[in-house]
Amino acid sequence: MALLLSSSLHPPTSPLKPKLNSLSTPLPNAVVTKRQLIINTTTSFSIIFGVQQNPVPQCLAQPSNPSKPSVLNIANTKAWFQFYGDGFAIRVPPEFEDIMEPEDFNAGASLYGDKAKPRPFAARFASTDGSEVLSVVIRPTNQLKITFLEAQDITDLGSIKDAAKIFVPGGATLYNARTIKIKEDEGFKTYYFYEFGRDEQHIAIMAAVSGGKAIIAGTTAPQSKWDDDGVKLRSAAISLTVL
Repeated sequence: MALLLSSSLHPPTSPLKPKLNSLSTPLPNAVVTKRQLIINTTTSFSIIFGVQQNPVPQCLAQPSNPSKPSVLNIANTKAWFQFYGDGFAIRVPPEFEDIMEPEDFNAGASLYGDKAKPRPFAARFASTDGSEVLSVVIRPTNQLKITFLEAQDITDLGSIKDAAKIFVPGGATLYNARTIKIKEDEGFKTYYFYEFGRDEQHIAIMAAVSGGKAIIAGTTAPQSKWDDDGVKLRSAAISLTVL
């Protein structure tokens, strides 16, 4: 599978550091469980796509430009387990475990004519300590951008710069933005990749569109963890394949 990478946003000359303002203040001397850590780790990713019941408004401010057009370091993921979901496949880092919960599978079903609730996640995996999380969400493109036509390609949502308003929350520090083209049997499939920092979390997102649905893979971890595991987490997000 061939990957063609191109950077599409113009960075400033000086690097920017991630913002370290937290949305909540941790309780002193509190014992943080693995479940709490997973929830805290995925908060920023959840806010972007409205998988929380009361999401924080996303577009309060524009994301900053990426710090510099750095080389996109990724690892070879062919030896990793490949998970197949509804219309997508993704590679899962070694020692990550499936953390999908019963309510994630039950969502989408309706009883007695009630409107079906969208599933919060299409896939979810975490490291053994819960500090690093890989998630996949699927959303109708008309929920991300008002349009009368069914989007068939991510470029229908705009350029990579325009789509940053959809995929990168306001106030985030954007480190990288790339257009990635993957060769398929019938040509090339376009993906948008974003990497940014928000509220002490480092996040990498890979997104594509097919049949009016946006499929978004994201990896999140505390900034301190990303310094050691960033290549692995970035590679997991970029391994997303739309089937």
